Amino acid sequence: MAPVAMRTAEQSLSDAQSLADVQPVSFWLDDPRKPAPQPALTGDERCDLLVIGGGYSGLWTALIAKERDPSRDVVLIEGNEVGWAASGRNGGFCAASLTHGLGNGLARWPRELAKLEELGGRNLDAIEAAVKAYGIDCDFERTGEIDVATEPHQVEELHEAYEEARRLGIEGLELLDRDAVRAQVDSPTFLGGLWDRRGVAMLNPAALAWGLKQACLGLGVRIYEHTRGLELSSAGAGTAVRTPYGRVFAHRVALGTNIFPSLVKRVRPYTVPVYDYALMTEPLTDEQLASIGWQGRQGLGDSANQFHYFRLSADNRILWGGYDAIYPFGGRLSAEMDHRPETYLKLAGHFFRCFPQLEGVRFSHAWGGAIDTCSRFSAFFGTAHAGKVAYAAGYTGLGVGATRFGADVMLDLLAGERTERTELEMVRSKPMPFPPEPLAWAGIGLTKWSLARSDDNGGHRNLWLKTMDRFGLGFDS
Repeated sequence: MAPVAMRTAEQSLSDAQSLADVQPVSFWLDDPRKPAPQPALTGDERCDLLVIGGGYSGLWTALIAKERDPSRDVVLIEGNEVGWAASGRNGGFCAASLTHGLGNGLARWPRELAKLEELGGRNLDAIEAAVKAYGIDCDFERTGEIDVATEPHQVEELHEAYEEARRLGIEGLELLDRDAVRAQVDSPTFLGGLWDRRGVAMLNPAALAWGLKQACLGLGVRIYEHTRGLELSSAGAGTAVRTPYGRVFAHRVALGTNIFPSLVKRVRPYTVPVYDYALMTEPLTDEQLASIGWQGRQGLGDSANQFHYFRLSADNRILWGGYDAIYPFGGRLSAEMDHRPETYLKLAGHFFRCFPQLEGVRFSHAWGGAIDTCSRFSAFFGTAHAGKVAYAAGYTGLGVGATRFGADVMLDLLAGERTERTELEMVRSKPMPFPPEPLAWAGIGLTKWSLARSDDNGGHRNLWLKTMDRFGLGFDS
């Protein structure tokens, strides 16, 4: 939503007051249904497949491995607790897109985009089927998502995206004018929208992770929490992974560590951490909800470079996140970065600008966390240690859905199979790595400044952004 108008002193005070009672914790993780952790690993373990990481990437890999071969002996280790990081802190947008949106996919893989869209749709259908099959109570709703325009040039961009989708034979999109989009969700800032009716589901992200954990345990996966993978090496025909109190010897290893430093060191330059932040309101009253409509419960996101994403929870709270994407110098991960009061205040002001009819609503939760982003905005894949180790990373904020696809890719690669997934150019290619510091810090800073200028200048991209576009580089969250 750009440009963002200045708030008056009185409004700014109201913004601060809306945060007075906020709890600095992810709303999704602040839940009495949170399961008790599994014990840490002590001593040595042996298995066919070791999965490192207890977020979506690792959980889907372990689950699908057992579905493919119930006799396979699978161990999963997690350095903290299942779902505690990005998988328990995101907005709960489960998208079919594997390419971070149609535009990004078209720019990078135009010849195979139709196939990628098909695979993404099948992947989302499979997630929905798994939620039902395993009885995962995660408030899964196939509501779709509306990309909204808040500036005139964004209306034109949505029209162009709609026409491009029609040319490619992509169905399920509906173009909305100002009145039509405001009939769905009423904000005076909305000028138009593009509604993807089937390609996005809303869900409770932490509950999905916890449900996948239970499903894995039910299929016989051995899960060890508070067990970091410290070092990976070849060991005969297999691998050995050292942990704080033991080792795991495995024939194959799948790395689902994403933003955390990869145990395959040459992979590390391909990702950087981006800290993203979100607010959650108190539950809306019936009158407050009626004042903004939103009966369809779709997810929404505005079309600016510095964008917001927002959605309703099961108990009619509004999650409001995005806009600030904070890169820490050197890619340093720190719990101190999980909270940023100046960003919370900024987000509160943006919220009330979008929904002035909700002035006076208070926020109950505020939190942040790190996302792994890469220069092409969508996941990349590979193997190491003579094919005994596979990895997937770089989901750039769309991992709720795409990590299941990535799990299939990793298992295909570990099996040495040629499949419709492994033959994709997207799977066979890598993004450009980020440069070392201080070049990464300077380049990302200049890109963020340029993106903000673009939002304020009718979408015009300056020479720096045009150069980045030419080389397929970027920075996003």
